[in-house]
Order: sequence, then C-alpha cells, then structure tokens
Amino acid sequence: MEKSALVYIILTAVTVAFGFLVKNRDYTTEYLSGRRSFRGNTSGSLPVMTGPDRQQACNAVAEFAIFCLLAGVSACRIAVGGDYWVYWLKFQLIDQGRHVSYETGFVYLVKFFHLIFGEGSYLPIFGFFSLITVFFFLKALHDQADWYVFSLFLLLTQGFYFNSMNSVRYYFALALVMYAQKYVLRGEYGKFLLWVLLGCTIHKSVLLVIPAYIVIDLLCRIRLKKWHYAVGVLLILSLIFGQDVYRNIIFRFYPYYKDSMFDNGQLSYVNIAKCLAVLILCLIYWKDSVQENRRNRYYFYLNLAGLVLYSCGSFIPEVSRVAYYLIQSQIFLIPGVLKDAKKGWFRTLCIIGVVVAYLLYFVMLLRGMYDVEIRLLPYLNWIFN
Repeated sequence: MEKSALVYIILTAVTVAFGFLVKNRDYTTEYLSGRRSFRGNTSGSLPVMTGPDRQQACNAVAEFAIFCLLAGVSACRIAVGGDYWVYWLKFQLIDQGRHVSYETGFVYLVKFFHLIFGEGSYLPIFGFFSLITVFFFLKALHDQADWYVFSLFLLLTQGFYFNSMNSVRYYFALALVMYAQKYVLRGEYGKFLLWVLLGCTIHKSVLLVIPAYIVIDLLCRIRLKKWHYAVGVLLILSLIFGQDVYRNIIFRFYPYYKDSMFDNGQLSYVNIAKCLAVLILCLIYWKDSVQENRRNRYYFYLNLAGLVLYSCGSFIPEVSRVAYYLIQSQIFLIPGVLKDAKKGWFRTLCIIGVVVAYLLYFVMLLRGMYDVEIRLLPYLNWIFN
C-alpha cells in the first residue's frame, strides 16, 4: 500500500485516541434542548452561571485538537481527490465569466476568494471548505453524540471525512445537514429550513432532506397506526413500479446525469448490508435503547429509509448522494443503541463486531482510494510537496 496511506491511518488512530477524552453523555440532552444551563450558586433568586465544568473544559480541549488534526490534513492537501483539478478548471471558467454547472452561492464564493487572493488562486478555497466542513462534522458530534469516541470512529471509518476531500460541495452540504438536524430534534423547523437553504446555495441536493427529516421527526413523536404502515408500503411500491416518474423528475434538475456513467442502476450491496445490520441491531435492543428514546427512533427511521432507498432506488443516478443524507444517522444510532443496551457478554460481542466490521470497511476504503475517480491516495500537501 502507498506509504502516504499511513497519514490517514495515523490520523484516524490519533484522533480516536483524543476522542476517548471526550465524555459527552451528560451534556447532549442540554445541547439539544436549546436552553442554557446555569451552574454554581443557586441560593439567590436567580442561578449564577459559572461557565463550563471540568469535563466540559476537557471535552473542548480534546475536540479542538481533533479539529486541528482533521482540518489540517484536509486543508493542506494538493492534487488529492478525483474532483480536485476539475474544481480548479471550473475556477478558471468562473474567472472568465463562463457558465459552470455549480450553484450560485458557490460561484459567488469563488469570486469573493479570487477578489481577496487574486484570480487563479485555489488553495484558499479548498482550505476554507476543509475548515467549515470539518467544523460542522464535529459540531454535529458535539451536540448529538452520546458516545463521542464511537461516533467519531464511525465518521472516519465510514469515509465521510475522507471523502470530503473529494466531493467538496456535497460533503459540505452533508456536514451542514448533520449539524442542522439538531433543530429538527428540537422541533425548531424554521431554523432547520434556514440552514438547509444556506446549504442549497452550495449543493441543491440538500433540499431533499426537508421533507424527509421533518416527516420522520413527526413520525417518531407519535405511536404509529395501520395507515402509516400502509403509506410506507405504497411508497416502497412507487419506488418499484414508478421509476420512470421519479427519473423524469430527477433529470429535470440534473439532466447531465441521464445515460451518464453514474446512471448504471447498480445495487450497493455493501450499503444494503450495513443498513440491514444496523436495523437488526436496533431490533435486538429495541426495548433497551429505541422504544422509549425518541432521538434513537428518529435515527432508526432514517436508517430504515436509507435501507429502502438503497434496495429499491438503484435507478437513481449516484443513489448514495441521496442515501448518505439518511444513513449519516448510523454515526449516532449505533453508539446510542449500544450505550443504553443491557450490559453483558452479548453487548460486548456486538461492540467488538461493529468495530471489526468498520475497520474492515476502512481497509476496503483505503484500497479504493487509488481509483481514478477517487484519487485520495497518494496523499500530497503543499507544505512538503
């Protein structure tokens, strides 16, 4: 394997080691409530806010170290990612005032950076997106991950972070959505919509999460009735028998995907297996971790929707671009389920099984990084190369 792959392996090991210092379980409920917490002297008429406690301070230091490591490796890269030089070429076209198939917000952002750093500059743009993408990934973990180190491990080994060095715009949108779903969990849909609308100025596919996340949040707040299951079955049948209708809608927004190399109709067996395995894990520990936990039910339904989409939506070009908005929930769901599961040998076996499975997936990911469409290896940076 290419020696520079050690950069990614060591990065993963070191950041996960820092992740062990983060104990987030006692604070996520507070973060998701939207209320400020007051600590200290409460003998008077009003409580006195004394700032973060010792564990929160330790969490902040460890999370900052993780951010510096992940953002640094991403921001310092050069010629890494299958889209790297494609973006570079598009930047030149934007300078020339020619049309590019990018969202308006991204185009104006490129123009702004060229105004500050000069036409033809591209390192500051990649650096900026590295910083904000990693920030939103880690802010999502900070706010929602009950078992921080496990969620961080899944974020890295599933490839969400590493692939953000390839598809810059899409993974920024994904990171933003992961962060913004906390407002869905709070029931603050207006704030959620504002964040999504911001994201759609960079990658318009993010608009798909508006109905998906809100409907799933409403479902996890109620006791499901027979007609809910009937609607679900009809939706699955529509994916099977109404493919032409869906494809016509898709190609109105993305006409260049029709009959392209991405329009191949292939099933992603690995992702189907992942979603199915997570589903089985949730059913095993349903009473312990999911039934009375609304947040875990929300993540569970997202994973279920991802399983349906992967199984019945292979006609969608680059279906993972849609499904990742759903299965990002696994980063929070798997640790959340295992954290609350009844302690015993079977729970330990499940934890070991998940860790081993995702380490194997990470190895597969590393081996695939040489592919011409991915090109995350060899890793080069503008400091040494």
